[in-house]
Amino acid sequence: MVFEVHPLNEHIGSEIRVTTEALSRPEVASELRSLLLDRGVLVLREQHLDEVQQMALARHLGSLREELGKGIYKITLDKKSNAHAEFLKGSFLWHIDGTHDNVPPFATLLTGITLSEEGGQTEFANSYAAYEALSPHMKKRIDGLKVVHSVEVSMTRAGISRTEENLEYWRSFPSKTHNLVWTHKSGRKSLVIGCHASHIEGMDKSESDVLLAELLEWATRPEFVYRHHWTPGDLVIWDNTGVIHRVEPYPLDCGRVMNRSTLLGEEPFA
Repeated sequence: MVFEVHPLNEHIGSEIRVTTEALSRPEVASELRSLLLDRGVLVLREQHLDEVQQMALARHLGSLREELGKGIYKITLDKKSNAHAEFLKGSFLWHIDGTHDNVPPFATLLTGITLSEEGGQTEFANSYAAYEALSPHMKKRIDGLKVVHSVEVSMTRAGISRTEENLEYWRSFPSKTHNLVWTHKSGRKSLVIGCHASHIEGMDKSESDVLLAELLEWATRPEFVYRHHWTPGDLVIWDNTGVIHRVEPYPLDCGRVMNRSTLLGEEPFA
């Protein structure tokens, strides 16, 4: 192995120490992908990858999604650079990307370009480990339950203005219903929860709210969470199918910019 691996937490996250040159090798990316599936989050400190290098690594790890015509999406709350910047405030809450789709993104690569002096830390919680640690009683209770996921609900919970224009845009993404417990083709199981989880089908709303809140609180207990404190040039890669994440709120005018590359989904919610 041409890189070093250092676990960051018992249940989630490994720091990878590797040269930028080695990252360009497909065989290295193959090993990183295996680690990603096992550990959920990979941290490569101060790599300072440029956009071309980041997209090349992404293509070695999976199929790169072309967002806005390219494989790099600028994460910024600056409305001059991003017309939908306000909606990124939804990332302040725990979520899984792509629950409004049948097939969610497989993974995300994020490089810190310009950071905020306040806030901006990113937290990741291992949904596989959280499910596995549930009591037999809870596993039995939630087996077979289905949850409705809504963009409108997640944006509302994030405190984003419910203007006519915003509502029209949010509602252009139809609500989707997924199993609360996702049984992956690998045989492992994870929880499909987050700020977008509106309600459990067929359950009283108040009971549904309590159960979803309980599961989210459980899944984000400290033992299942890795919290990343960014330095410029850091690259963090996470498995979106088994990890929920959020970013610590930061000033909207701080100029924070992150380069994101997203890998196309490989497995439908099931």
